[in-house]
Amino acid sequence: MVDRLVNSEANARRVHNVEQCFGSSGQPLGIPGRVLVGEGVLTKICRKRPKPRQFFLFNDALVYGNIIIHKKKYNKQQILALEDVKLENVNDDGNLRNGWKIINPKKSFVVYAATATEKKEWMAHIRKCVEDLLTQRGVSRSCSTDSPVWVPDSEAKNCMHCSKSEFSMVNRRHHCRSCGIVACNSCTNKRWLLPEQSTKPIRVCLTCYQKLSREASQNNVTRKYSLNAGGDDRVSSADDSSDDEDDVMSGRRRETIEAEQLAINDAHFHSYN
Repeated sequence: MVDRLVNSEANARRVHNVEQCFGSSGQPLGIPGRVLVGEGVLTKICRKRPKPRQFFLFNDALVYGNIIIHKKKYNKQQILALEDVKLENVNDDGNLRNGWKIINPKKSFVVYAATATEKKEWMAHIRKCVEDLLTQRGVSRSCSTDSPVWVPDSEAKNCMHCSKSEFSMVNRRHHCRSCGIVACNSCTNKRWLLPEQSTKPIRVCLTCYQKLSREASQNNVTRKYSLNAGGDDRVSSADDSSDDEDDVMSGRRRETIEAEQLAINDAHFHSYN
């Protein structure tokens, strides 16, 4: 079915519509051979709270973004290459049900579908697209190191590295980009270049820093790190997941919440196959 859609006017129109919804802030999506397989709303576990995000499954990429106006406008576009995507089931936990991990060298996270049927459909379609893509390109899964799933802020009252530092308005939480733990500034004051995640050295915990240093030394690789001097996190903030951040404008934030709620009420996987 995907092959029949490659050059269809209907598919070209759908891809164009997705581009239009992201506007100038998004990357062009209309490339030869690309097919929009399906779309829908999933609840993504972000560092501060679970948030609905609009997801678009193409035959070669998984695209998602923040919902500004349901079905009309999205921003903070993220694109994950499907050939590097892996899925891992997440067991139900209280009100968090029907979830799974989306694992990728660039970014990994947990999402939840509205129902068990939705979860089954999403996972089946993603896996089929990945398998077809690898077969078509005649390649195997990438050996690149996958990025970690970040521990949500709410699950760490104290530093997960030293277990001593208690978080507060002054003592901020930071995430290790190598293992995903929540740690204090002192325990994450080193940086390392993780090219799959960023073009600049990014924050890692002391344990991961030592591990990466050892591996670099054993492989005769030049150390690619710097000290986060003075605890200045301005560079680090650029490496944070931009789609996790809330809009600081109260009026815009209210509009976004309303749009997200509308999207949740209409959440379902829409397949174009």
